[in-house]
Formats: sequence, structure tokens, C-alpha cells
Amino acid sequence: MSDDRLIVALDVHTMDDVKALVSTLGDTVTYYKVGMELFYSVGPDVVRLLKEQGKHVFLDLKLHDIPNTVAGGLASLMGLGADIVNVHASGGYTMMKTAADKLHEAAKEQGIPCPKIIGVTVLTSMNEDDWKKLGETEPMKGRVTRLAKLAKAAGLDGVVASPQEAAGIRAACGDDFLIVTPGVRPAGASLDDQSRIATPAQALKNGATHLVIGRPIRAAENPKAAAKAILEEMASVH
Repeated sequence: MSDDRLIVALDVHTMDDVKALVSTLGDTVTYYKVGMELFYSVGPDVVRLLKEQGKHVFLDLKLHDIPNTVAGGLASLMGLGADIVNVHASGGYTMMKTAADKLHEAAKEQGIPCPKIIGVTVLTSMNEDDWKKLGETEPMKGRVTRLAKLAKAAGLDGVVASPQEAAGIRAACGDDFLIVTPGVRPAGASLDDQSRIATPAQALKNGATHLVIGRPIRAAENPKAAAKAILEEMASVH
């Protein structure tokens, strides 16, 4: 009953924690997110482990620096075999285009598939109060859509955004554009540190292509049952 649209966030500290959760979820889950906390703790071996087990990997390191540094960083990571990598879209058009061009060029030279590269728009933990404290006057939804259009123009394959902005991105960027949405919470689940949220069904209806879900599965009394319940809800949306 697995569905590649569900990406489970491996926000844990050790390789043993990874092995335990992946074993518990078994064939129910095929896609995992490896973020900063885990990658900085155990290193690239976690990506290799997941790939050896036939899983897809979203390597969520959110690179943000000068164009050549970001491009070189992504090229260095490419050999791990991650399926999706990302950068901060706020790094600008030149940074994103340089990164995308370099990544495709390196993949061609090495004769390996190029991972999808997506841009982080506005973090899903950001609320309107935080936004205003940054001195921003443009509405958050408008900024997210503008960054998504910029990412597409720069040659990226999609963006990370909250499910609340997915519909606007889909309308602006067309059907062939990835929209990876954190901030997805089943009804009744704790919000944790997320602000702009939606249920799995709502996120998909809004245009999301992938849902990143962590604690509602990882911290459940029965993680596999929690994942299956989410997958059942997702299956109702085509």
C-alpha cells in the first residue's frame, strides 16, 4: 500500500534510530527525508543505507550561499544517490540557475541520473507575526508564489512550500512542477513547530505532489498503523 507521495521525515539522532523506524515501517513507506539533524550527526552513510534498502531519499540540507559554493556542494552530494536535493530559493535566480546547471552537467559527466532539485520558499514554521518582524510588507503567499516562479525560471524542478500555498503555486507554475509540502498534519495531531498546515487530503487537493510527515508517524504508538491511516486518506485523492 506504499505511495511515493508520502515522505517520512527521519528527524532522529542515530543510525540505530533510523534502522529501527525503517524496519518498523517496512514496505509501507518507500520515501524518506534526511535533514540536517540526522545528516550532521551520522553523515552520508544514512543515505547509502536507505538506497541499499531500495528507498527513495529527499536530502533536505537547504543549501544557501554564493552560487559557485552551492553548486559545488550539490555536485559533491550527488554521488550519494539522493532522489531530491534542495536549496533556499531566497538565494536568488543566479544561485539557483548555477546550481541546477552544475548538477545536470555533473550528472551527465558521471553518467548517472540527476536528482530533482527544488527550492525552499518560506519555511512552514513561519507565521504572520514572524513575517512582519522581518520587515516584510509583501504578503507571505505572494512571496511564496514569486519565489516558486523564480525557481522554475532558474531551471529547478519544484519547490518546498506549505500546503496552504500549493494551489497558488500550481496555478502559477503548471502541472509539471514538484510541490513538496511539510506542515502536513492528520486531523487532531499536534502542530509541533509548524504554523501553516493542512491535512494530507487537503494538501493533495491543493496541488501538492509530495507530503513530508514526521512526528505524526514517528511518535505514534504504532508508527506503521499511523502511516497506513495517512496512506488511506491520500488514496482518496487522485
